[in-house]
Amino acid sequence: MNIEKAGTPNSLCKERRHFLKAAACTVAGGALVTFRTASASNLTDVRIQYDWLIGNGQLGDIVAQKKGFFSEQGLNVTFGPGGPNAQTVSPVLSGQSQLGQLSGTSLVFMAASADRPITVIASGWRYSPYAYISLPKNPIRTPADMVGKTIAINPNGRLTLDIMLSKNKIDRSKVRTVTMGADLTPLLSGQVDAVSGFMTNTTQLSVLGPDIIAMLPAKNGVPNYANPYFVATETLSKDKEQLSKFIRAVSKGWAWAFANRHAAVDLMCDAYPSLNRQIEHRTVDMIMELSFDDVTRKQGWGWHTRENLAAQIRLLDQAGIFKAGKVPVIDDCVTWDILNATADARPKLG
Repeated sequence: MNIEKAGTPNSLCKERRHFLKAAACTVAGGALVTFRTASASNLTDVRIQYDWLIGNGQLGDIVAQKKGFFSEQGLNVTFGPGGPNAQTVSPVLSGQSQLGQLSGTSLVFMAASADRPITVIASGWRYSPYAYISLPKNPIRTPADMVGKTIAINPNGRLTLDIMLSKNKIDRSKVRTVTMGADLTPLLSGQVDAVSGFMTNTTQLSVLGPDIIAMLPAKNGVPNYANPYFVATETLSKDKEQLSKFIRAVSKGWAWAFANRHAAVDLMCDAYPSLNRQIEHRTVDMIMELSFDDVTRKQGWGWHTRENLAAQIRLLDQAGIFKAGKVPVIDDCVTWDILNATADARPKLG
């Protein structure tokens, strides 16, 4: 389906080629990243490059900006929106942006495999909201329910499906797939049994009615983190204090959004009028479920576990995604330093 975001797990094949090709473009001698530039207001200028169009996945970031939480930390933060043709890693490595946010940790591991020196400092969402969506008259609630069914996926969506089926010991030949665009009519008419899409894309999914059934790979053997914040590895070693300030402010933004959901959505929609305010109000509880869980209740917002990261690398390796590069080492591309430095500020909610 075309409602996939660029850079999601379902575009891994395409993104893998992109990272391997782009690796040759990394600035010689390392990243040219610094926080040295100060604005006229005596705040340190910081730019974060997002992987996709700014929306509910950045709700806490937007709150932090609009409520002045960044300025409280001495930062003047600019958001760089992404999109279908946007670059995310290259601006961070070249110094155009001090931080970036990718759609998923899978892309971080692919970048590491291609020798692109980036490091994740926090993970915004506990898992990807990518799902296989069916209707009550023909529900698909588990991977086993897919046997004998027809699933509509986007052109690059086969890999995630294959990983999930393999993890659940299901013969991939027993699940038929078709490629389709953004039109959801085939599901409504019964031409297919499920379509793939993002549960956070409630505007498009609303045509299916309120009683859709979603089966998420992330809940069925394919661990991942979505919306990870990353920096050039060189930046991590030089600017931990400034990075800690950024995460403190964003953490405060997500805590405020958690406690003031209606007002947070209004702030977001005032800042980005193209968003549908009514639908975003209906979606915000889902956003909080993506952002907070039992782990964040103990460790705080943004935490990532070594166990989940290692499991994801193993699955990607088994799928052959690293065959043209090296298998990533977690400590080379993920850190807990900034999370530990901000433990007192990150909200323990779940």
